[in-house]
Amino acid sequence: MKKLRGVLGASALLFASVAGAQVKDMPGGPRVNQLNLPEGVTQIASDIVWLHWMMLIICTVIFIGVFGVMFYSIVRHRKAAGFKPSKFHEHVGVEVAWTVIPFLIVVAMALPATKTVVAMKDTSSADLTVKVTGYQWKWGYEYVDGAAEGVSFLSNLSTPMAQRLGKEPPGEFYLMEVDQPLVVPVDKKVRIVLTAGDVIHSWMVPELGVKQDAIPGFLRDTWFRAEKVGTYRGQCAELCGKDHAYMPIVVDVVSQDDFNAWAQEQQKALANAADDPTKEWTKEELMTRGEQVYAANCVACHQANGKGTPGAFPALDGSQVVLGPMKTQLETVLNGVQGTAMAAFRDQLNDVEIAAVSTYIRNAWSNEGKGEDPVVQPAEVTALR
Repeated sequence: MKKLRGVLGASALLFASVAGAQVKDMPGGPRVNQLNLPEGVTQIASDIVWLHWMMLIICTVIFIGVFGVMFYSIVRHRKAAGFKPSKFHEHVGVEVAWTVIPFLIVVAMALPATKTVVAMKDTSSADLTVKVTGYQWKWGYEYVDGAAEGVSFLSNLSTPMAQRLGKEPPGEFYLMEVDQPLVVPVDKKVRIVLTAGDVIHSWMVPELGVKQDAIPGFLRDTWFRAEKVGTYRGQCAELCGKDHAYMPIVVDVVSQDDFNAWAQEQQKALANAADDPTKEWTKEELMTRGEQVYAANCVACHQANGKGTPGAFPALDGSQVVLGPMKTQLETVLNGVQGTAMAAFRDQLNDVEIAAVSTYIRNAWSNEGKGEDPVVQPAEVTALR
């Protein structure tokens, strides 16, 4: 039995060491066994780290000094050692000292902290402004000005579902990778204007020294100036629902020339992919497009097989809403369902995308050939807005 326990213990240790060896620092993201704040690639991030260590050192010195004097007094001035306590009242020197010294310490800590906070809030004279909208559970980016003015897209988690379900080993950027990252130029002041479409989210990228809440109905802003080209990763830092852990943020910092080239490509792609809601789309076109929209926006809750999550998210396969008249389904997609996790997609998807995903759902799995209105045209979505 002892030998068996030894073998099992050695095996467990070997397994743990192998598993640990597979976990590596994530470039631009969290590090293995990270205890300290990241140094970051912005001046604000560096200032935050400096403030952290300065205040930690001051607090440590105060702790050692106060408790050192206290324990020294307890040991050296104890009654058992024959010490006779002194009797005095209202010692002016002591009262002045314990008032002035803490005041000076607080001022010494507050001045650099205030300077950094004021700098964090100064979003004036930005070189580029990006509106960021938090949704359950993805981020929407819209370039307000600059070379990429008018470019907008949704940034979704791109980690394969098989990895999320534990059917495949996790990749290098597990749960920290997206299909479309935010792209910004290096050494430029980027203003981030934040809001949310449903609940409170929080846009946080530690390497950039940025963390700002996104609140529905409010516009809040922050900024950063990345001093180094690279890819930097963060996450939603506000508990926002079931898939809170599936809201990564990826920021690609590139040279100005690369950013201009990327902006031109995006502008051309937008022009080429402009959806015409007045066009009569074929069922095959809608099914192809709808599968893509479903994978990006619906699969997290309703699952790839349309079975949903019992008790949380209803099944779409065999759903009476899906198999019934299209109007009920379209109104649900457009307006969401009050009091549930079903979000309103009227501001997230255009009419072609809503028509495509509705057509896909009505013809996928076992729904094909069973329901009313198997094909939904964009014009029918437009009529319901």
